[in-house]
Amino acid sequence: MSSNLAAAHPAPVDLGSLGWDAERARSFASYARSGCRPARVSRVDRGVYAVLTAEGAMRTTAAGRLLAAAAADLSTLPVAGDWVALRDWPDGHTTVEAVLPRRTSVVRNSAGRDSLGQILAANVDVAAVVEALDPDPDAGRIERLVALVLQSGAEPLVLLTKADLVPDVTGLVAQLRRSAPGVEVLPVSSRDPAAMAELAQRVGHGRTLGLFGASGVGKSSLVNALVGTSVLVTRALRADGRGRHTTTFRALVPLPGGGAVLDTPGVRSVGLDDTDDGLRAAFADVAALAAECRFRDCRHEQEPGCAVLAAVADGSLPARRLASWHKLAAELAWQYDRRGARVAAARRAAARRARALDRRGDRHDPS
Repeated sequence: MSSNLAAAHPAPVDLGSLGWDAERARSFASYARSGCRPARVSRVDRGVYAVLTAEGAMRTTAAGRLLAAAAADLSTLPVAGDWVALRDWPDGHTTVEAVLPRRTSVVRNSAGRDSLGQILAANVDVAAVVEALDPDPDAGRIERLVALVLQSGAEPLVLLTKADLVPDVTGLVAQLRRSAPGVEVLPVSSRDPAAMAELAQRVGHGRTLGLFGASGVGKSSLVNALVGTSVLVTRALRADGRGRHTTTFRALVPLPGGGAVLDTPGVRSVGLDDTDDGLRAAFADVAALAAECRFRDCRHEQEPGCAVLAAVADGSLPARRLASWHKLAAELAWQYDRRGARVAAARRAAARRARALDRRGDRHDPS
């Protein structure tokens, strides 16, 4: 049994403000009958879970059944943003017994050889791609992250930070909007109270805003501005203009006006994981043009009658955007191939084990 860790903050927490509602209560009903209580995970640190309960904040660990299940599937373990069932034991210990069904999850491909998905955050209502307007916004990174959040089930949003540091905000925002067709793009500055008030309206009671982007784009500054005080450490950019890693863990932070914001560490690379629908949505302009191509299996490379290449030629579709689509589509196809090879290898191994058991049984058959 896991040992309980001392409560970090005794103040009561309004779970309704964090998103607890009738639907979640229904999914929790069986755990309530067995004596569990609900909580929301605010942080995970080496197997220790900081959770928010109606009685206050505390730290705890996972029950043995969750750890056993995680040996086959890490996604069964709680992540920041999850709603969980806590069990209090007679000896004073508390454990996370179960993870409630996730409404949304932002998943990236892990960096390891196993090509497994890693859940960055769960149950965010608005998934915001954060990119700084200064010094050099990366349109390709916006496209990659937009594909990721469009797959999550959450409402997508692009936040262009440090708007106070560029002379032509309108022109730069108009240029970057082409990287996120159909997605709201909002220029903001953490130093602008009006911009922060507008952003806060997108969160509100019972809603969670998730922030996803590279280091140094201003995610932690946004959190501090929304909370109204410094709750996360921020650092200046390096001399070469590249971001510094300040947030090293995912943190769910309740907001004074209701709702919560979930900050994530800056990601150097984000692999796509089962994001074919998200990729199509993120490149809806390319998909619309592709429907006009002469050949249904057109790869938009050098085929005759390609409407996508024609749009690049007349300037209505940036060549950079088509190149980005080719790159992400090839990456996603490669990930599917890797996963298929891994599944096939596992099936062959299982078949070999079954044949070995059959042979062993034949040797001991008295007939």
